[in-house]
Amino acid sequence: MTMQPSTSGNRSIAWPSVITVISAAILIGAEVFGAAFAGGWALAILFGLNDTGAHILQAVLFGLGVLIMIAFIRAAQRVEPFTRRA
Repeated sequence: MTMQPSTSGNRSIAWPSVITVISAAILIGAEVFGAAFAGGWALAILFGLNDTGAHILQAVLFGLGVLIMIAFIRAAQRVEPFTRRA
């Protein structure tokens, strides 16, 4: 048996980093999802779609917004790690 250091031992949550990332995610999420719904509505009018088409377009743009937010949180976590060695 070899004695190797554990990668999960003695870690603590870096609350300032977590709060910073969550706050930024809330702000950016409001903009991304607001733009998704408004953009879906505007594009539906531009292309002459009915209500169902507008809702489908909004759902597609909402899904794109979810992907954008996942990418943002992952990138932010690399810059502001959520844990640190105690």
